[in-house]
Parts: sequence; structure tokens; C-alpha cells
Amino acid sequence: MIPLCYAETGEPQIIKKIGGSPEVKKHLENLGFLVGGEVVIVSTLGENIIVKVKECRVAVSDELAKKIMV
Repeated sequence: MIPLCYAETGEPQIIKKIGGSPEVKKHLENLGFLVGGEVVIVSTLGENIIVKVKECRVAVSDELAKKIMV
């Protein structure tokens, strides 16, 4: 298991664990990040990572991406 921010760009990943406070977990869940769901890193822009989750593109900070384990 590695944090999402260290995963390869363009490779589909399965979310295995989401860390952080209950508020952070709920925020990520509302964005579509669910354990067992698929996520793909589209690109990296500075401190932000653009990911495709549930057919949508979402930008997450590097800090949040470190809480998503794939």
C-alpha cells in the first residue's frame, strides 16, 4: 500500500484505505473517494494532483492525496 500521491500517472489504482480525521474522510467520500473504488492520476500541477474518480476529474492537494492509500 502506498499513498495516492506516489502512484503512477495513468495507471488505475484501487483505494484500499482512507486516513485522517472523520471530517477529512467524509469530505473525501463526498468527492467520490471510497474504499474499493478505482482512481486514476491524470496529472500533477505543483502541489495539486488531478485525479479521475467515478468519471469525474477532481483536484486534491498533495496533503489529502497522502491520506488516500492505494
